[in-house]
Amino acid sequence: MAAARISELIVEADGGSRGNPGPAGYGAVVRDAATGETLAERAEYIGVATNNVAEYKGLIAGLTAARELAADATVRVRMDSKLVVEQMSGRWKIKHPDMKPLAAEAARILPASQVTYEWIPREKNKHADRLANEAMDAGKRGRQWEPSRSTAALRDTDAARVVGDAAAGAARARAALAGAAAGERGEAGG
Repeated sequence: MAAARISELIVEADGGSRGNPGPAGYGAVVRDAATGETLAERAEYIGVATNNVAEYKGLIAGLTAARELAADATVRVRMDSKLVVEQMSGRWKIKHPDMKPLAAEAARILPASQVTYEWIPREKNKHADRLANEAMDAGKRGRQWEPSRSTAALRDTDAARVVGDAAAGAARARAALAGAAAGERGEAGG
């Protein structure tokens, strides 16, 4: 049986700097918009940088992961960086020379018609924030972030609320019913 085509993804991205500039890192999570399921996580310690550079690097990582998962899907980017959301939406000009190439790189990853940007409060961006902090912590220890050591998803209690508990629950129920029906057909045919 072929895997279901993913038509919409949610990218949540964040970046941080301990000092501005200072040791910096980013985090990004890609979710299936229909189920809220986490499909990919990205995080990296990027050395000394500003918070805004780290935010853009998180966006780039999230969009790249989304393209790798489903290049033709529509993507809803959700970030707590008003600057990045407004600049990438085209409502604010990009004046800082360090931001221009980063914004251009992000814009080249997917066609603009596939991507929308939404500002969210920081408390709704906890998963990406945790990933960014894990990356900065790893950098402080002289290492890079490793997915196998991440606890961000385990502590992420807001994932189902991205699309609503009902939608996530309905998807699980459909999957369980489909599995049960397939099992019944297998027994009857065997």
